[in-house]
Amino acid sequence: MTQLHELSALDAAAAVRRREVSPVELVEHALRRLGEHDPKVGAFVTVTADAAMQHARAAEHAVTQADDPSTLPPLLGVPTAIKDLNNTAGVPTKLGSRAFAAWVPDVDDHVVTLLRTAGAISLGKTATPEFGLPCYTETDLGPPARTPWDLTRSAGGSSGGAGAAVAAGIVPIAQGSDGGGSIRIPASACGLVGLKTSRGRISKGPLDFDSSRLSVYGPLARTVRDAAAFLDATAIPQPGDPNPLPALPPGESFLGWCDREPGRLRIGRYLDSPIGSELDPQVRAAWEQASALLADL
Repeated sequence: MTQLHELSALDAAAAVRRREVSPVELVEHALRRLGEHDPKVGAFVTVTADAAMQHARAAEHAVTQADDPSTLPPLLGVPTAIKDLNNTAGVPTKLGSRAFAAWVPDVDDHVVTLLRTAGAISLGKTATPEFGLPCYTETDLGPPARTPWDLTRSAGGSSGGAGAAVAAGIVPIAQGSDGGGSIRIPASACGLVGLKTSRGRISKGPLDFDSSRLSVYGPLARTVRDAAAFLDATAIPQPGDPNPLPALPPGESFLGWCDREPGRLRIGRYLDSPIGSELDPQVRAAWEQASALLADL
């Protein structure tokens, strides 16, 4: 029998709508996994267990009161987590820095609100390096984030805590951000699906201090379909966005595109490092293998 933490986000949400599992059961199981595995993988810097259980009980009530399960939010009851660079009202947002260890915002980022509206339930804040700058997740706020596949190795960064949380089976999907690889590096290190979205696809409001315009929000997940469901929940233009992309046409969804034939594609690739560093032979071999697979497909 499939264990709860083995369910994808979409499968878990479907099981909730069928009343085969309750949001309370999902969140309790996720919190037990967190207590068991987080000391080893260093995924979380803040755990909001009480709030998560409160949201789970509210979600369970919504399920029992729903005459038509199809009207329930698409990710109702699904455990998730928020990167600690993102504002969460009433919950510490430490930015990976001792200087902000006690800072508690009074506003949620839009991406946090949209995930909650979709029914996802956050267990807390995932580890990030100081201000999300390095490509590894190590600070003096807690243990380093490690890939659960090899605890001697880094989970990458800057969304390393999010990657570790998903790969360790604590949550099926987590929110990350990416400027120069901060979703893609942990996805690679942890064996996950990670997507750096187009600028403006997911709102960075209501407070966006990224003058470089390089950083965007996106998912870390175990399946492409879960990543698409994350986009359907969060890629909704918000008031005041400086460069929003238009919403999808009516009747279309990112999840729906998962079942559409893409046609013939061109894949770009390159090896030259912008900083002149040497490429590890194992990385080169993986790059060649991936290129051959893409060409074959």
